[in-house]
Amino acid sequence: MVSSWLLSTAAKRLEGKVAIITGGVGGIGSRIAQLFCEHGAKVLIADTRDDESQSICNSLFVHCDVTSESDVQNAVNKAVSTHGRLDIMVNNAGILGAKESGILESDTADFINVFRVNVMGAFLGTKHAARVMKPAQRGSIINMASIAGVIAGSPHAYTCSKHAIVGLTKNTALDLGRYGIRVNCVSPYAVPTQMARTYFGLAEDDKFDVYSSLKGVDLMAEDVAEAVLYLAGDESKYVSGHNLVVDGAITVSNSAALNVFTQ
Repeated sequence: MVSSWLLSTAAKRLEGKVAIITGGVGGIGSRIAQLFCEHGAKVLIADTRDDESQSICNSLFVHCDVTSESDVQNAVNKAVSTHGRLDIMVNNAGILGAKESGILESDTADFINVFRVNVMGAFLGTKHAARVMKPAQRGSIINMASIAGVIAGSPHAYTCSKHAIVGLTKNTALDLGRYGIRVNCVSPYAVPTQMARTYFGLAEDDKFDVYSSLKGVDLMAEDVAEAVLYLAGDESKYVSGHNLVVDGAITVSNSAALNVFTQ
């Protein structure tokens, strides 16, 4: 029988590592922060929601607007000045943008704002994380993409921004690999976070009913956090430039196949 000491030691997959999570107060971000803490990481949450940060494990918090380079630079500097290093950067902050019925009704200002938060935020997080990871010749950067970065069908601004994040991930993986820095992204299907519920006009107790080709399970924030944990830890030491899709095979489906397999 394996002792409880061995089990608890084996479970600490991020022991001694230092991580920043942008947008760490939100549904997916807070679950990533909690899971990282459970696995021994020292976590700094970078978010604009100062009043909601205190209940998330024992993390440090720094006010950070990811569209501001000085804010992102300050968050990275805070992690290094407090803990002496930065091992993991999770560029999780993001917005859905406005609902739209088509490109003719799309608002230009909203399109630009979605790109500023989703793409510029990931760009700045990657840039400043790499700045302090380069001397150490190691590090893991994880961007939060979406199945909207793989297939079409979401609002234009969101879809384009998530495609851009996948491209940023691939390009920076090639760029930063020479310094021992890995860059990957995670692309989840719809997750019932508060942001998603608000977007779809659902109350907290309303059923979050989305089509899935994988029956018997529901995608939750915990599942996305587990994917991020894998990319953050040493178990994925040779994985870089990868888009880890967490979608129950929805992105490999098509209407013809669905008609065949569901009959």
